[in-house]
Amino acid sequence: MKAQSSVVTPRLFFIGDSISVHYGPYLEKRVEGVYRYDRKRDSANAPKATNNLDVPTGANGGDSDRVLLYLRHRRAKHPIEADVLVVNCGLHDIKVDPSSGAIQVPLERYEANLRAIVAEGRAMAPRFIWINTTPVIDEVHNRDGLGFRRFARDVAAVNAVAEKVMGEEGVPIIDLHGFSSRHVPEGFVDHVHYTEDVREKQAEFLFGELRRLLA
Repeated sequence: MKAQSSVVTPRLFFIGDSISVHYGPYLEKRVEGVYRYDRKRDSANAPKATNNLDVPTGANGGDSDRVLLYLRHRRAKHPIEADVLVVNCGLHDIKVDPSSGAIQVPLERYEANLRAIVAEGRAMAPRFIWINTTPVIDEVHNRDGLGFRRFARDVAAVNAVAEKVMGEEGVPIIDLHGFSSRHVPEGFVDHVHYTEDVREKQAEFLFGELRRLLA
């Protein structure tokens, strides 16, 4: 009798900001049967990420400080079981206090965090993929009432740092910034988030890039 071959479905684990919270359900559905999808999720003892997408909690990974702390905690207490770890952070790092002009995470610390994030991630998953930070349009984003500012120049800066770090670490980058740039500003529903249609297209793009990188 011929033995049946077993097919192992690679396990993906995503950590990202509110952009990933939005495209996540579409991506989870799209990868079904090809990859097993999991992500940083909301917890029972914390507010849901979707309650306020500008305040990172639950499924929203937040800035690089928070992502690094999350990975260190998981590694120490409950290691992530995945074949591929897919990570993004940047939009929260570049928040600027309008009163002081201080950026939330300076570039030097962002770079150090990214190097540590890669090291922590690789200690749990054999493969690591980075997703770069999606666009900001100054005049769309910086309206009254938000309580913080973001600038396109800072998106470019964190993406350049990520490109440098990931290049040195041998980590592939998925260019979600380049893809999403084709859909702004008309694809925005607010200062930085996207319509349902664009979220679905982002998921399709990410699926294609994952297939290419993991072939």
